[in-house]
Amino acid sequence: MNSKFGNKTAWLILLIITVATIAIVFTPVWLIQPFAAQTERQVEISYLLKSWSPILTIVFSLAAIGLSFFIWRNATRWYKTIPLIIPLLVIFVFTWFARQNHFEWMFAPLESAKFARVSETDFVKDDEMVLAVKIGDDAVAFPVRQMAYHHIAQETIGGTPITATY
Repeated sequence: MNSKFGNKTAWLILLIITVATIAIVFTPVWLIQPFAAQTERQVEISYLLKSWSPILTIVFSLAAIGLSFFIWRNATRWYKTIPLIIPLLVIFVFTWFARQNHFEWMFAPLESAKFARVSETDFVKDDEMVLAVKIGDDAVAFPVRQMAYHHIAQETIGGTPITATY
């Protein structure tokens, strides 16, 4: 095989692998955003990609290393291999990111909820939607706007420990 043709093909495949790595890791981040509506299909796609991305990114990384080695071995000048750093760096960063739970980065659990009457607050409007929990004579309302960010709050209501989620 002509090494010039082989190098061009290897560069093209390396570019495709780089784009595929970015797409498989970034798509769930883009589809599942805080305070944005998601369809059932978007959640399915995000879950599928998030589940497979750790394995696929390792495969893509190994393929990129192999292609880079091929390009390096067939290069006519050493400085022509310097651009290999860019796709390898991008692929390795996204391979690392595929093992992170970015969903946890987006949402901060509410560590210690403080309760007050609506009339005593300046951040809850009278017509604001709340999640209400009543156990016995105790009742608590969690503002949906805050729960959409924190997603979880723990409290004891009527002597019963609860975890409220949204």
